[in-house]
Amino acid sequence: MKEFLYFEFLNTLSKDKWQKFGLLKRSGVVIPLFSIYSKNSIGIADFMDLKIACEWTKEVGMSIIQLLPLNDTGFNFRPYDCESGFALEPMYINLKELKGVEILRFLPYIEQLKEKFMISRRVDYRIKKEKLSILWNMFKEIKNTLPPEFYVYQKNNTFWLKDYCLFKVIKERYNQKFWQEWALSLRDRTELENFERENKDRIEFYAWLQWQAYEQLKSIKSYAKDKGIFLMGDLPLLVSRDSADVWAKRMYFKLELSSGAPPDMYYAKGQRWGMPPYNWDNIAKNNYDYIIEKLKYAQNFYDLFRIDHVVGIFRIWSIPIEEPEENAGLNGFFDPQDENVWEYQGRKILSLIVESTSMLACAEDLGTIPKCSYKVLKELGIPGIEVLRCNKDWQNTYCFKRPSEYRSLAIATISTHDSSNLEAWWRYEAGTVDEELFKRYLKEKNIDFDAVKDKLFDLSLSFYKRLRWKKEISSPKKLLEILKLDEKEAPHIIALYHESYLEKEKFLKAIGLEGSIKEEPDDLFFKRTLEYITDTASIFCINLLFDWLSFSKIFQDNPWMRRINFPGTVSELNWNYIMPISLEGLLDLEINREIREINIRTNRL
Repeated sequence: MKEFLYFEFLNTLSKDKWQKFGLLKRSGVVIPLFSIYSKNSIGIADFMDLKIACEWTKEVGMSIIQLLPLNDTGFNFRPYDCESGFALEPMYINLKELKGVEILRFLPYIEQLKEKFMISRRVDYRIKKEKLSILWNMFKEIKNTLPPEFYVYQKNNTFWLKDYCLFKVIKERYNQKFWQEWALSLRDRTELENFERENKDRIEFYAWLQWQAYEQLKSIKSYAKDKGIFLMGDLPLLVSRDSADVWAKRMYFKLELSSGAPPDMYYAKGQRWGMPPYNWDNIAKNNYDYIIEKLKYAQNFYDLFRIDHVVGIFRIWSIPIEEPEENAGLNGFFDPQDENVWEYQGRKILSLIVESTSMLACAEDLGTIPKCSYKVLKELGIPGIEVLRCNKDWQNTYCFKRPSEYRSLAIATISTHDSSNLEAWWRYEAGTVDEELFKRYLKEKNIDFDAVKDKLFDLSLSFYKRLRWKKEISSPKKLLEILKLDEKEAPHIIALYHESYLEKEKFLKAIGLEGSIKEEPDDLFFKRTLEYITDTASIFCINLLFDWLSFSKIFQDNPWMRRINFPGTVSELNWNYIMPISLEGLLDLEINREIREINIRTNRL
C-alpha cells in the first residue's frame, strides 16, 4: 500500500497529529499491563516493566504499544469501570524507583512481598492492598520533607485531584461502600472541610501516590520515544457509578440510567455495564471542562489514545436503573432518542476532543453503528477499528473482505480485549451461532429448540454455547424444512445462517490456504492470518500480544480461557490472565525474527 493513499488525512481536523506521526503504515501490539511481568515484578507488572516491552516491540519491527486503561479501579479491578477518569492505578507503581524515598530501609519488606506474591497464571489482586501498605509506611517517613515538585503537581491538577483524594479516604472510612451510602455523600461543605482537616495526612498520601505514578508513567513515554515507540492510551468513555468523578460532579451524569449495548449476534440479551451515561447538556454548560481536563492529563503519558465505545458519543444504549439485572440490555433505548441529532452531537464533541489535545484520537467503533459515525470519523481524521472476523461482505456473499478493501483510516486487528483470541475463535466460534440468540429466535416462532438441535448442529463440535452447523444443512431451504418455516417468517434465522455457515472455509480461502478444515490450527495458519491482517490498507495494524505470539508454542492452556474479558459478566476469569513467559523470555523468542519479517514484508517496519 503506497503512502500517497494517506495524504487525505492531511485534509482533516486531525492534520497536525498526522503530520507529527507521518503518513506511514505502522504495526503495534496491545499489552494488558497486568498480563505481563519481568523478573523484578512483585505480584503484578509495574509501569517500569514497560521499558522491556518497548525493547521487544522495537525488536519485532513495531512502533506502537497500546495499553488497556491504567486508571485507578479501586478494589474491583475492572479497567473500564474505574474510580476516576484521571487518577492512575497505584498498584502499578514501581516500589524501587520512587522519588524522594530512601529505598534501602524498605528492601526487606519489598523482597518479602515479592516472595509472598509469586507470579502465577492469574493475578492475585490482594497485592494492591499490600503494596499500598508499604507505600503508606514510606510516605509517613518523608511526609514532612516532600519536594517542591510534588506541590507543583498538586497545583497543576486542582480540577480533579483534591476530590479524588477525598473520595478515596472517605471510601476507606466507610469500608469501601458505595458513595451513596455515605453520610458525606451530599458533599456538605462544612463537613468535608472538617473531614479534610482530620485526615490531612491520608488525603495527602493519595495525592503523593498519584504524583509518583505520574512521574513513572511519564518517564516511560520519554523512554519509548527514544526507542521510536508511540504509546497509545485507552481512555474509557465512561466511569464507574461508584467513582470520584460521579460523586464530585454528579450533575454531569444521568444517574437514573445505566449504559450498555443492545442485543447482537454475540450477546443475545445485549449488555448492561452499570456506568451512568453523560449528561452532555450539563457538561456543555461548563464548556466541556471535564472532557478537556481529562485529555490534558492523559497527554502527559500517551502519544495517541483510543476512545472506547466512540458511538456512545453519538448516542448511547441506556437502560432504566430499575430494570431487573437479568434482562441485561434487552429493554433499553438510544439516548438521545431523536436520531436526527446523533450526527450533530457526535461531530460537536469529537471535534472538541480533537482540538483539545496533542494526542491523535483513535476510535473503537464496534457494535451497532449509526451511519453518521463513519462519516464523522472520516471527516475528522479519526481512525476507527477493523476487526478481521467482522470484516465481511455482509448482506451479499458473506465472504471476508480482501486486505485492500479495509478502511485506510483505521486500525486493523485480529481480536480485541473483549473477544476471543485467534486460536479460540477458530476452535470454538468460527462457523457457529450463539445458542441463546438462536433459542430466542425459535421461541418467537414457538419451536422447541431441543427437538431440532440434533438435526441442525454438530454438537460434538459445539462448545461454550456456540453451535456449529452440520454440513448437511447446506442451504437455507434445508434449514427451513427442518424448522417448518416459510422464508418470509424467518429473516433473522436465515441471516444467522448466512453469517456463519462455511465461515471456516471462507476464512481459509481469504488467507490463501486450501484443503480440509483442521480443527486445531497450525503454525502456517497463524502466520498467514498475521500476514493477512498486516497487509491490509489500514494505516495501523495493532494486534493482541497473544495473537502475535500465536505460533510461538509458549501457550499450553485452553485458548478460550486465555481471554482478557468476557463482556457483560462479572467473572473470576476477567482482567487477570498472565502470560506464561516473562518479558525477558519474550526478548529471547525465536519467532521474533519471523514477526519482524512479517512487518517488513507488509511495509509496516
